[in-house]
Amino acid sequence: MKQDYYDILGVSKNAAANEIKKAYRKKAVQNHPDKNPGDKEAEERFKQAAEAYEILSNADKKAKYDQYGHAAFENGGAGGGFGGMNMDDIFSQFGDIFGGHFGGGFGGGFGGGSRQTRVKGSNLRIRVKLELKDILNGVTKKVKVRRQVKAEGVTYNTCGSCDGQGSVMRVTNTILGRMQTATTCPTCKGSGKVVNHRPKGADANGMVIREETVEIEIPAGVTDGVQLKVSGKGNEAPGDGIPGDILVVIQEIQHEKLKREGNNLHYDLYISFAEAALGGSKEIDTLTGKVRIKIEEGTQSGKILRLRSKGLPSLDRYGNGDLLVHLNVWTPKKLSKEQKAFFESVQNDENFIPSPSVSEKSFFEKVKDMFS
Repeated sequence: MKQDYYDILGVSKNAAANEIKKAYRKKAVQNHPDKNPGDKEAEERFKQAAEAYEILSNADKKAKYDQYGHAAFENGGAGGGFGGMNMDDIFSQFGDIFGGHFGGGFGGGFGGGSRQTRVKGSNLRIRVKLELKDILNGVTKKVKVRRQVKAEGVTYNTCGSCDGQGSVMRVTNTILGRMQTATTCPTCKGSGKVVNHRPKGADANGMVIREETVEIEIPAGVTDGVQLKVSGKGNEAPGDGIPGDILVVIQEIQHEKLKREGNNLHYDLYISFAEAALGGSKEIDTLTGKVRIKIEEGTQSGKILRLRSKGLPSLDRYGNGDLLVHLNVWTPKKLSKEQKAFFESVQNDENFIPSPSVSEKSFFEKVKDMFS
C-alpha cells in the first residue's frame, strides 16, 4: 500500500499550508539528487515528497484525499501523482520551492553536473457534462480540444545564452562565501532552445493551434464540480518541453425523475387514495432498469421505501448508495358528483379520521432516520 502523504512529509492532518510547504522543502533538500548522487532511495523519497506536496498543497485535492485516501486519485481520478514523471518534470512544477538553490535543475546548490530544465506547456481546462447513468458505470468521452502544438517542419537550435540549460548561473558573494543560483534564461524563456526554422503560420516559438479529439476516461462515482486530469494532452511547449495537461471539470446533468444527494438517489412516487388504502405494487425507473415495489395496505403519505445499493457508487469503490422512494398520496383536485357523495358519506367514519399512533413517525423523524 502507498504510504500516507502526511507521514511522508511528517505533518499532521490539520497542518496549515505554510507548514506543509516548509515540510516539503525540508524533505526535498534532504533527499535532493545533488546532495545524494547515485542514491536511488533518496531519489525515490524525493519523488514521494513531491507527490505528497502536489496533493496536500491543493485545497480541493487535499479535501478529496482526506475523505477517500489514495483511492480518490486512482483510474484517472481527480488529482495527479507522479507515476511516470521524471525528475525534470518535478523541477518544472516545484522548482520555485527551493528558492533558487535547486530550481534550475541538478547542480545548482551542491555542485553536481548541470542538467537541462524542461519547460512545461500550459494546461487546458474543459467542462464535460455527464448523465447519472454515466456516473453509475464510468464512461469514456471523446472531446475536441484546440491545443498548441509544434508546427510541422519546425527546427530548433540550442540556445547560445544558456548553452541549452534553460537557466543561467549567477554567482554572488555572501558572508558564507560564494553563492551560486540559477535563473531562467531570458533568451529562450527556459526551454533551452531557439527557433532555427519557422514554418509559415507558426508563431515566434514555432507553435500552431490544432484541433484534436481526446479520449477521457471518467471513473464511476464522480460528483458535480470534481476535477480530473488528463496528463500530457494540454498545450505543447517549444523545443524539448513537456506538454501540459487537460483539466476536466465534471458537470452533472439533472435527471428527470431522480435527485442525487451524495451517493443516494431520491424518487418521488405519487399514489392514489385507493392505492394507499388497498395496497398493491408500482413500477418505477432506476438507473439499472425498471423495478416493481410493493405498497402495503394502509400506506401513509410521506413513507420512505429504501432500495439498498440502487444508488450511485462511491469514488473510492466501496459500495453503492441507496434509492429512496418517497410515497406521496395524491389528492384529487376535482371530484364527480358520485365521488363527492362517497367522500361525504365516509367523512365522519372512524377509519377516515386521522389518528396516527405513537409508532408512526413524523416527516422530520423519517428524514432524520434516512440520514442516520
